[in-house]
Amino acid sequence: MDFGKGPDMADDNGVKRFNSATDAEILAAEVADSYFHRTMETLRYKGLENTPVHAEVAYKTSDPDAWFVVAGMDEVATLLDGLDGVDVRAVPEGEICHPHEPVLTLSGPYGAFAEHETAILGFLCQASGIATGAARCRLAAGDKPVVSFGARRMHPAVAPMIERAAYLGGCDLAAVDLATKRLGVPATGTLPHALVIVIGSTAEASKAFDEAMPPEVPRTILIDTFDDEKFGALLAANAIPDSIESIRMDTPGNRRGDFRDLMREVRWELDRHGYGHVKIFASGGIDVEYILHLDDVCDAFGVGGAIADAPMVDYSLDIVEVGGEDRSKRGKRGGKKRLIELPDGSREILPENAPAPEGSRDILAPLDSAPKPVSELRERVLEQLSTGEFTL
Repeated sequence: MDFGKGPDMADDNGVKRFNSATDAEILAAEVADSYFHRTMETLRYKGLENTPVHAEVAYKTSDPDAWFVVAGMDEVATLLDGLDGVDVRAVPEGEICHPHEPVLTLSGPYGAFAEHETAILGFLCQASGIATGAARCRLAAGDKPVVSFGARRMHPAVAPMIERAAYLGGCDLAAVDLATKRLGVPATGTLPHALVIVIGSTAEASKAFDEAMPPEVPRTILIDTFDDEKFGALLAANAIPDSIESIRMDTPGNRRGDFRDLMREVRWELDRHGYGHVKIFASGGIDVEYILHLDDVCDAFGVGGAIADAPMVDYSLDIVEVGGEDRSKRGKRGGKKRLIELPDGSREILPENAPAPEGSRDILAPLDSAPKPVSELRERVLEQLSTGEFTL
């Protein structure tokens, strides 16, 4: 096979090999739902393609306690950069928002952005869901490390997006090196069962990994490939006693029993044999409930599907004004709105023409086509989580 072609490679007949859209196809609105194409055909037929509208993206739910982390705004900015005559405003990426709060607004000729609605919502819904899943794990874990392990559970075309959103939402590290190269997300890796199986023993795999890896790579050793966990932990620790940092427990669910009791047993044996400094890292089916359950015996968590496949934030994009006149779908709050922060830090949604209390500020601002570094966005999320306002 020829692996020398670029990411948009096609075979000799021009057919793409992978089932993922290219940048060019997304920018050309070729990923749009067909009814948006048909809508524009109809509006052009009637000469209405440039009708001015105001549209808002928000998450509607009846749950008053719901909260979510806004992510994916970087890709929306890339998609909408340079649209003629469209005023695009948004909350800052990394903002933790509540239902009904507008996170993105678009004002201008409808035809300029109508066929981008599918991509806009796709960018925001999935990335915000992942970031929110990560933020929930971050709250559950407190100060203990949380590593994003979920890229392998999703389509590889979106692996960098998954790792970015997970890191933005509060994960400490990711597992895919491409996210580091492209987006600056710090990545790490332990070792897989495959290495232990190929080499043939936990002890020999530990030694080989220790010898092959540069000093800055943490010596986190997977210990349950062949061995009972407490014996596997001691095999790894005895094999590289001067460099081992932690052991990883990835025991299958049908062999765990109570994972917490199993960890306590491993902790006892490590401490008893002089390895009190060796930490315990848990992976495999870890979610918020598991993190809370293991908190008093576990030092770090690798979280896969609970973050990468977290429920999306089900935003909708709604037109609320046409030609300067309030017009909206039934069940929706009509008219342009402001999202303001009050002097006490709380927020309020106001009609555009309603006076705002003194000292308040508008949260929606022009969407920046050069988004901030993801590390800065992550700090914003962590600062908000630290207030105690957001609970599991």
